[in-house]
Formats: sequence, structure tokens, C-alpha cells
Amino acid sequence: MLKVSVIISAYNHEKYIAESINSILHQSFLDFELIVVDNGSSDSTYKIIKTIKDPRIKIFRIKKNIGFGYALNYALNKSRGEYISLFSSDDIGLPDKLKKQVKYLDDHPGVGAVFSQAQMIDEEGSAIAKHYYDKMFDQKNKSRFEWLNYFFYNGNCLCFPSTLIRKSVYKQILFENERLAQLHDFEVWVKICLIKDIYIFNEKLIKFRIRQDNKNAGADTIENKVRSMFEFSHVLKHYLKIKNVGEFLKIFPNAKEKYHDINDDELIPFYVAREALRVPHVFHQKFALDVLFDLLQNKRVVAKLNKQCHFDYTDFIKLTGQHDIYHVNHIAYQEALIKTLKQQYEDLKQPLKKLKKTIYGKS
Repeated sequence: MLKVSVIISAYNHEKYIAESINSILHQSFLDFELIVVDNGSSDSTYKIIKTIKDPRIKIFRIKKNIGFGYALNYALNKSRGEYISLFSSDDIGLPDKLKKQVKYLDDHPGVGAVFSQAQMIDEEGSAIAKHYYDKMFDQKNKSRFEWLNYFFYNGNCLCFPSTLIRKSVYKQILFENERLAQLHDFEVWVKICLIKDIYIFNEKLIKFRIRQDNKNAGADTIENKVRSMFEFSHVLKHYLKIKNVGEFLKIFPNAKEKYHDINDDELIPFYVAREALRVPHVFHQKFALDVLFDLLQNKRVVAKLNKQCHFDYTDFIKLTGQHDIYHVNHIAYQEALIKTLKQQYEDLKQPLKKLKKTIYGKS
């Protein structure tokens, strides 16, 4: 079996794809295959890929781009490596990336995936001295339970193209979710941490390219923000798979101090929803209310909640009126403000008309 399958899904990166591929081909670690999938590019990306001759490269083309997750799964199903290196078609791998990460996974069988820090570069490949991604990716190592706590409250902070994952773990979590675009990788990190530890090298093993005009897939655009909120609420569903109360309390250690009713594995979805309601994000709150709505369909669970947690239908109904997940209050405020401004305008019309007559002597 090959040790590593490096996977690159490329889309309209004609300017960068050759440099990206060559950074993998020039790795100091040699036991790998490179699977490059052109994901429906409309520029010269595919032609450029075809010009690079190396027996380690396998090239595939998907004629129509139907999503990044689909392209990754396409490549994953063709991969033969023990480990999977996820890479981006506009980034650069430093020469010892694979060597160092493979050794770590070989030496630490309890770790499911490894990551690294990244050097930010601009479109021309020059180093960017300071970028907000630097702070995001600069994370200290934690236990998988601490990571799950961090992810629950804060979201993603790991660098996708720095990843090396055990294929056996990737298979266990069913590879990529093709319905997700912004947070497909974040969901993978959460699912891995539910079963395995992860490790971050405190070293820059890749160069991460920052594109101008919000051209990065994860750029901070309104469309991406809206989609991320939707996807986050679905990623949170994986926390309902926490196995038992002991695991729950390792992930949410502060819950034990706040509540004295956490003692029933069957009620873990309720405990998770209760934590989510405390987060001031609408996607956490919608997730929580949906979970509670579903829980309250089970009469036996309802009886348990009433007895153990003093929570029943009336408490749920109160919550649905308190958590304004559809911004009704904000809309009402905006409508009232518009009404006030319109009235102020009407009130000023007559005085302005009189002032105009005084100045110009006519209406």
C-alpha cells in the first residue's frame, strides 16, 4: 500500500496550479501518489495539469463543477494511500511537509489527523507580514474534548491545505459531506474529534495564498456568511452523537457547575441544546430549538425531562418566543424607524414650503 495520497481539487487556477503541483512533486518524502481532479474549470487549468509529466500523478476531469465536496469524494474513492493529504490548487507545500507529518502519524496511532501553521502569501507569492488568518491558525494543541468545546463555541480555526488524515478515520466518518461548501472541512474536524485526537505542528509547513477581491473560497463575503450560518447549524448536529454523560462533561466541563441534572445518556441531546441556547448566535439557537422540538415528540423523554430537569412543553414554548432567530424584533425596529422618518419628512414639508416662499417670493 502507498503511504500517502495527496489530493488536489482544482478549479480555475491556471495561474497557480503548476506551482502547487510541483511543490508536492518536490517533497522530500517520496512514497505518495498525487491525484489531481479538475473540477469543471473554464480556463486553462486542465491543459496545464496535462503538461506536467510524472508517473506519480493521476489526472481526472469532472466536466461540470457540482461542488468541492463531490470532487474530493471522487478523488478519495480512487486513492490508495494509508494517509490522505488534502491540498489546494493555489497553495504551496514546503519540502518537508509530508515527511514530518507522516512520521508523526506513524509514531502516534491514537491521532487521527495532523495540521500545521501556514505562511500567508499574496497572489504573486510574496510573504504577507500580517493577516487575520495568522491569528486564526495559531492554535495550541488540545485534547479532542477541548477541541470539540472550542469548535462548538468558536467555529473553524484549522488550515485545510495543511491536513494529513488517516484514510481509515476518513472512511469511518464517511469522507466529505457534498451538501456543504463553506464548512465541509470544519464538519470533518468535528467528526474526527468525536473519535480521535488531532495534532497541530507549531511550524509553517505550507504557504497559504490570499487572493484579491475575495476570490478565496472562504472569503468574507455576505453570500459566504449566510451559507456558513446555515451550514454551522447542521454541523452542530454531530454533537448529538456524544456517547455518554462522561464524554459530554469532558467537552462541556462548565455544565457540571451550572446544572446538577446531567446524569442520563438518553438526555444528551437536551444537554447539548441547553448549551447551544446560551450562545448568542442564531444558528446555535435554531439548532437548539429544533433539537428540543424533536425531543418533545417522545413521551418517555418528556417524562424524564420533567422529572430530572424540570423542563416541559410550557418551558419550550416560552423559549420559542424568547429566542428571536428570525430577527422579528430587528425588522419591527427598522419598520418603526422608517415610519418615524417618513413622518418627520411630512412634518417638514410645510415649514420648508413656507421658507421657500419667503426666500423666493413664490411657492
